[in-house]
Amino acid sequence: MRPMLVQPAELGSSNERGGVAALKTEIANTSNCRRTRRCVEDGLGGRFLLVEAAKVNKHKPWIETTYHGIVTENDDRVLLDPPLIALDKDAPLRYAESFEVTLTEEGEICGFRIHGQNVPFEAVVLDKSTGEGVLRAKDKLDCELQKEHTFTIQAYDCGEGPDGTNMKKSHKATVHIQVNDINEYAPVFKEKSYKATVIEGKKYDSILKVEAVDADCSFQFSQICNYEIVTPDVPFTVDKDGFIKNTEKLSYGKERMYKLTVTAYDCGKNRASEDVLVKISVKPTCKPSWQGFNKRIEYEPGTGSLALFPSMHLETCDEPITSIRANIELETNHIGKGCDRDTYSEKSLHKLCGASTGTVELLPAPSSAANWTVGLPTDNGHDSDQVFEFNGTQAIKVPEGMVSTSLKEPFTISVWMRHGPGAHEKETILCNSDKTEMNRHHYSLYVHNCRLIMLLRQDPSEAENYKPAEFHWKLDQACDKEWHHYVLNIEFPTVSLFVDGTTFEPFLVTEDYPLHSSKIESQLTIGACWQDNSGHDNDTESVSEPTSGGNAKMAQFFRGNLAGLMIRSGKLENKKVIDCLYTCKEGLDVQLPEEIASAVKVEFNPNQSSLTVEGDDIDAFDKVMQHISYLNSRQFPTPGIRHLRISTTVKCFNEESCVSVPDAEGYVMVLQPEEPKISLSGIDHFARSAAEFESQEGVTLFPELRIVSTITREVEADAESEAAEGTDDDPTVQETVVSEEIMHNLDTCEVSVVGDELDGEHEGLEVDMSQLQQHSLEMSSSNLGLVITGVNTMANYEQVLHLIRYKNWHTEALFDRKFKLVCSELNGRYISNDFKVEVNVIHTANPVEQANNAMVQPNFINPVHHASLDLSGHNLVNAHQASVVPSAATIVIVVCVSFLVFMIILGVFRVRAAHQGTMRDQESGKENEMDWDDSALTITVNPMETYEDQHSSEEEEEEEEESEDGEEEDDITSAESESSEDEEGAEPEDQQAASRQQQLEWDDSTLTY
Repeated sequence: MRPMLVQPAELGSSNERGGVAALKTEIANTSNCRRTRRCVEDGLGGRFLLVEAAKVNKHKPWIETTYHGIVTENDDRVLLDPPLIALDKDAPLRYAESFEVTLTEEGEICGFRIHGQNVPFEAVVLDKSTGEGVLRAKDKLDCELQKEHTFTIQAYDCGEGPDGTNMKKSHKATVHIQVNDINEYAPVFKEKSYKATVIEGKKYDSILKVEAVDADCSFQFSQICNYEIVTPDVPFTVDKDGFIKNTEKLSYGKERMYKLTVTAYDCGKNRASEDVLVKISVKPTCKPSWQGFNKRIEYEPGTGSLALFPSMHLETCDEPITSIRANIELETNHIGKGCDRDTYSEKSLHKLCGASTGTVELLPAPSSAANWTVGLPTDNGHDSDQVFEFNGTQAIKVPEGMVSTSLKEPFTISVWMRHGPGAHEKETILCNSDKTEMNRHHYSLYVHNCRLIMLLRQDPSEAENYKPAEFHWKLDQACDKEWHHYVLNIEFPTVSLFVDGTTFEPFLVTEDYPLHSSKIESQLTIGACWQDNSGHDNDTESVSEPTSGGNAKMAQFFRGNLAGLMIRSGKLENKKVIDCLYTCKEGLDVQLPEEIASAVKVEFNPNQSSLTVEGDDIDAFDKVMQHISYLNSRQFPTPGIRHLRISTTVKCFNEESCVSVPDAEGYVMVLQPEEPKISLSGIDHFARSAAEFESQEGVTLFPELRIVSTITREVEADAESEAAEGTDDDPTVQETVVSEEIMHNLDTCEVSVVGDELDGEHEGLEVDMSQLQQHSLEMSSSNLGLVITGVNTMANYEQVLHLIRYKNWHTEALFDRKFKLVCSELNGRYISNDFKVEVNVIHTANPVEQANNAMVQPNFINPVHHASLDLSGHNLVNAHQASVVPSAATIVIVVCVSFLVFMIILGVFRVRAAHQGTMRDQESGKENEMDWDDSALTITVNPMETYEDQHSSEEEEEEEEESEDGEEEDDITSAESESSEDEEGAEPEDQQAASRQQQLEWDDSTLTY
């Protein structure tokens, strides 16, 4: 209850008119007003009486029963019909002009309450006395989420008592709110792009339909009212429903594909956010052909078989077909020697194919052990094997002793050759002729007018009869400029020829007398014949080195490419080995399901570069074509293109109108394989005593060699890991580089000496031959080093290289020796790092009597002999020389070692003095029972032990510091020296002694007691 001011003269009239409450008044005089303080003056002489209103709230507020409202999305103002007004009968009438304030609060409207779950509206009272209110949204509304809202509202007055019982509430009214839409969304097409195919010369009512949608909630703004082709000058139109049609007949010859840009508008004239691309392909009138295959097919190495035509089918234009015959050809003539094969040396390939030993490789890759092919032009890269080019002016001589072939025994010649149509002169591949005086050819293999001819002249014999001398084969392969593999098995008087694994019989065999007896040596040459100057050969070339008996010439030069020329004596190659040498590592393959295997006939050529499919069921024929695949079994295939060609022949019921299917062409792209990185690691610097170098075992060069091969690949970053790391917004983080260790073979490891060549009289490299034979490896050596060849695993090569030993029988003047190791795979395609090893020689000496007792070892301490010392490049010599080396370097070394020994002895005495002081402080301890009196002992420290325990890099740093600071003690490491200098003034003497004693520890594991 709130007090109010009323004039005393008006109290009666107020009660007579009724008012809103009974008033209890007390008429008082001026003194009473002042005493009770219930009267106040108005400043004009008038007085008012302070009156209290009674607590009366008889009526409830009143509102309408139903309201309808409209609100626009993204706005909070609600328009209600009718307006939100609450009435209360308890409210006073405003006709009493003398009243200064409202008599009660029970008639006022204090607020509105909204009932319902998650109602996004609130009601606010604008005027409590009039009960006027307004409805507004709490947050911005979205018509697309909810178009209408329904809830109830209730008004309450301000008649609250202490317990809240005087407050009156109105009835609940229902409110319906509709959210009006605004055109905030643009049309969006359902597809990112549209494609269609039409046939030329035809006008369509509808080619395809584009469709866009609008996310607005209202009918007006969500409807698409119009589509439009943005691309100008195209023979197409689109209607309001999105149907596209052509306005004129299309021509395949004029345009094969049209690209249109189409946009859409909603009924609010809002344009699509992104226009859509429509591709319309124009097909020619139906022509029989292969359809549904990609021209480019990518093959990733190591993935096995790859289907070439997974979706291919033959379009016959509804022509009745009786039979189909298709030939699929994979062109690999430009890859290697006709296709992708292992690019190991020919000798290694013979071993892999099971050929027996005894093969001599006449065209090896240039190396220190085989250098006669150095300077011969090649046309290969590291992706292929060694291919030599002969242009009609080059020829090479094979060193003496490489081949000792006797025609009395069978022997084999094999070669890869690529030769085109040439001149009419003879072109020699291999020739064995007189070295001097005469021009007799003992045996030779040459090409003449696309004929391969093998000449065999018998040695002198008792019977001077005609015998077969020349074997002629007329071969298209000899002049087609393609690679072919030739194997000649010679077992006199017969010669068998295999070309690409197929046997050919000679069409002509001529006879001749045997050669006359002679003591003239013969010369084996490749690419031409070595002969005396006969004067009748125009195709000759003078040789710089003179020979007795006339001017030596090369004649009958070869023009073409040769590779893998081998000769083997005493053994014949069997057919299995020949097939293995020729078989490709890539080719076509087909795996047919059982249900269609009987419906077609499939045939392969020998190297699987082509296959033929025959059948009469088109559906089955299509399924066979879809199962044809490409396979490359090499771990590191040769990258590049392999062309594909499909030739098709069909037969129809009506031969006159039978369709003709054009050839289909494409290509397989073999991607670049991930190149391995071959890494050699191990101990690269160590020292051994001179006695070990001179011993029977020698010094092992690579005791801890490790061969590892890794590949580095880029992989896409995982989306989840990117989200976790917060890299989604970083456009630069796209790929991750991963290094992965792999296993593969090696075919060559070469150990070469760095510096002066090996002196065979005093030094050499040796390897365990039994291990080589066990792993089918071969070794060749020279004064430059040794080469181990053969295809084998990296682990087996490690095992063999661990056993390579270096011996030297004259070490007096030797202080160090350096070697380099390099390994390779696939005939030099992948080469390792250069792993260099430096070996130092430690010269030992006989004992000499010394006057100083400090240099004498106690009898109960056995001398420690170290078999291996890591000196990091320092050549140290003991003071006791077994044999004096007359050189200034030796004297300098002896002086340095003597100074080092002196400094160590000085350090020992200082440690002993500190140790004795410490021992006196600990005499009461029981642990001293195990100690002994070392006062009479003299400790001799081997100066080499310090170097044994340190790495080469640490030794170099320490010696540099020792040379700069002469006051440092030599038995203290660089790190410990700095610590002792910093703390020398602050540490107690016993702590310093203990520290130095710890620094003087040595390895006593070899001592005997």
